[in-house]
Amino acid sequence: MIYFDNAATGGFKPSAVTSTAETVLKYLSANPGRSGHRLSIAGAEIVYNCRISVAKMFNSVPERVIFTKNCTEALNTAIFGTLKKGGHVITTVFEHNSVLRPLNALKNFGFIKLDIVCPDDGKDIVKAIAEKITPDTYLIAVTAVSNVTGETFPLHRIGKLARENNIKLLVDGAQGGGHIPIDLKADNISMLALAGHKGLYGIMGSGALLFDENTDISPLTYGGTGMDSFNPVQPDVYPEKLEAGTLNLPAIAALNEGVNFISKNITNFNEQMIAVTEKLISALKELNGITVYSKTNPSGIVSFLTKHTDSTEVADILNKKYDIAVRGGFHCAPLMHKYLGTENSGLVRVSLAIQNSSSELSYFIRALKEICKG
Repeated sequence: MIYFDNAATGGFKPSAVTSTAETVLKYLSANPGRSGHRLSIAGAEIVYNCRISVAKMFNSVPERVIFTKNCTEALNTAIFGTLKKGGHVITTVFEHNSVLRPLNALKNFGFIKLDIVCPDDGKDIVKAIAEKITPDTYLIAVTAVSNVTGETFPLHRIGKLARENNIKLLVDGAQGGGHIPIDLKADNISMLALAGHKGLYGIMGSGALLFDENTDISPLTYGGTGMDSFNPVQPDVYPEKLEAGTLNLPAIAALNEGVNFISKNITNFNEQMIAVTEKLISALKELNGITVYSKTNPSGIVSFLTKHTDSTEVADILNKKYDIAVRGGFHCAPLMHKYLGTENSGLVRVSLAIQNSSSELSYFIRALKEICKG
């Protein structure tokens, strides 16, 4: 199958990623940090090595790299773990439900006031956020890259705004991690949530939350940590404070290999993906009856709408007739689709990886031509 759904889960894994996961499953099925035998110690070393790799890539510190099962869990940990009752939070219409739903839950519980900004009339997103800041604002939550269009947002400018107003900045890096440079310190990011299985080339079941030394996060999950067992409350030391229960060692070991792989290649991949998305967008614009909603971007995301066919139907035809995997619908980002005016139709999202070939793109364009002809 031609796989163009990499924004959901990366379809291409380096051999080191898959072989490492397999090796851990075969020969190191031991609980890291829970026992004193050599297998457990070896597992703990793998976990710590991955913390170092992730911290190095995003300019954090290893002890403040927390492993989760996905980006959604990382975002929930950050949002619920920094809650200030009666406080005010700002987010945007560009967010995924992994940001919108926990924030709306806190709003509905009466715990926070929430503003969701929309840069109407061409207003700059940073200016739109700035206009909503109040003395009670304690958190700004934004995505690095839209999972619908691939648009990249100005994290450095938003971070500077947050720092100047003593506000925490939470970044959803699900689509940005591995595709664009993200620097916690230089961009003034307080918390960064990552998906390990997308642009970081890890496997499913891996995610991470990174946070700076001025940020304290309360646990979302309580339980065993392998330390301070007679303490009736969760230990107040990172990373154990936020990592109750058994870690996904195969996924963490694989993530370490993925991060090492992309760290060496991110600049080259970034440039190539910009060229590929530009080529695809140009080809789509030449087809009659297609409207493109993406601009050239380094994340490999190109979304479009056909004139007479629903987005999910197009995706289904591509799947069944042409053996091409794309995603139709609303991409768990309802406010983004309202912003784009596609809340009724959805969009067809093509999300590429650097491993996708030009012949695959040519075949895809030929398939679309046939679909548009009816």
